[in-house]
Amino acid sequence: MDIRLIVVDVDGTIAGDNNQVNPAVVQAVSSVQKKGIPVAIGTGRMYRSALRFHKRLKSTLPIIAYNGAWIQDPVSQVHHRHTPISPDLAIDLLDYLEQPQWKEKISLNFYMDDVLYVRQLNAETEFYRQRSGIIAEAVGDLRKVAHKTTKILAMGEDKQFIAEIWQHLQQRYQNQDLYFTQSSPTFFEVTHVEATKGSATQFLAEDILGLQPKNVMAIGDNFNDVSMLTYAGVGVAMGNAPQAVKDQADWVAPSVNLNGVAAALAKFVLI
Repeated sequence: MDIRLIVVDVDGTIAGDNNQVNPAVVQAVSSVQKKGIPVAIGTGRMYRSALRFHKRLKSTLPIIAYNGAWIQDPVSQVHHRHTPISPDLAIDLLDYLEQPQWKEKISLNFYMDDVLYVRQLNAETEFYRQRSGIIAEAVGDLRKVAHKTTKILAMGEDKQFIAEIWQHLQQRYQNQDLYFTQSSPTFFEVTHVEATKGSATQFLAEDILGLQPKNVMAIGDNFNDVSMLTYAGVGVAMGNAPQAVKDQADWVAPSVNLNGVAAALAKFVLI
């Protein structure tokens, strides 16, 4: 096994409910890096929200943010890729989600230029803002920021409703340039169809590092990780992942609370 690159998700993978990376995972990553194998962050989070995890792991690679829509190197500040949603599709999706029967059930987040914009500030937004360590700007009409939207996130407390509308939207926008995914049962995320963790991991591995899929190991815990798990030569799902995600992996690690990433690195790299 010739693993030369490892890409790890953040929430539910290296960070649990406490929003921190356990020392055991940090130590395992450090041991891997000492063997000359770089470790990269691949997350659905904003770039600025991912920075502290990049620093915690002492990564030397660009950050894959927004599920692959944004790739940037924190050291050189080189912006390798940005794949925003087309303005027409962003506005059409906004119009659809703001129908009266849905508007009060969903909080919408629009991300532009690595800034979070919302219709209005509420308790849900405040919790998300604090967990992500970012600032949210209330603009009322989100059409003001729909011209270069990196990602749209829809949040709601009703998990069944979120799941149903997610499935419905995938069918409605089938064959259009939108990618729908979930990283939590309480929200779904929308990016450009080419903006996935799989395509971003491929770009990082092949275009930047000159590697092949067999040289890559990817670790994640949710549906937005599946594309990178199936691209990588070794795809690892966390023990806390949904069964449908585990079914796509080569190996299932212990849960995030049991330092599953450290266990995966020990099994496949630190041998």
